[in-house]
Amino acid sequence: MKYEIVGGNFPAAIVELEQGQDVFCESGAMAWMTEGIKMKTEAGGIGKLIGRAFTGEKLFRNHYIAESAGKIAFATNVPGEIKAVELNGGSIIGQKGSFLASDPGVEMSVAFQKKVSGALFGGEGIILQKFSGTGTVLVEIDGSAIEYELAAGEKLVIDTGYMVLMDETCTFDVQMVKGLKNMAFGGEGLFNTVVTGPGKVVVQTQPFSQTAATIASMIPTSS
Repeated sequence: MKYEIVGGNFPAAIVELEQGQDVFCESGAMAWMTEGIKMKTEAGGIGKLIGRAFTGEKLFRNHYIAESAGKIAFATNVPGEIKAVELNGGSIIGQKGSFLASDPGVEMSVAFQKKVSGALFGGEGIILQKFSGTGTVLVEIDGSAIEYELAAGEKLVIDTGYMVLMDETCTFDVQMVKGLKNMAFGGEGLFNTVVTGPGKVVVQTQPFSQTAATIASMIPTSS
């Protein structure tokens, strides 16, 4: 995929397509495109349809095919970044709703958490997204992306909602915040997400759910 990421904190990815090339994106992600690019809305089979419903994606994906060379832009829903991940036959795990666009060689499927505790209390949900295959996948990041390379057995403790991507080699669990006073008054919730290496972990600096909660708390309630 030939692409350029523009727009600063309100990013869009402009993808350059040669005649005959194609690209997939989340429904509604296309912002603008040159003429000569044809759109097809696809479900991809009942299994993939159900998988997208579980992972928080829209039920249909758009398939854009270049009948002549041109450019197409995909924009994010919230302020942040667009991160391009290059896959060469491997896999990476992402949070629900992180998919923006990809090469046709990238397969998106459901990844279940292996531990029930992480599913129930980790805040990341029981179902994550798995991106596999060959090609580029564009992922939405809330705020800015920070990367860590974890050694085998090395752990990163992450507050709820801040984990966005991790290598499939990493494991995922939760731990309870220690200390009754910390739990009651620390403002960090009862549990933290714990990712254990080896592998790369990408965290985001401002989950939009946190932003929305802050804005909602400032809105006066009617009497």
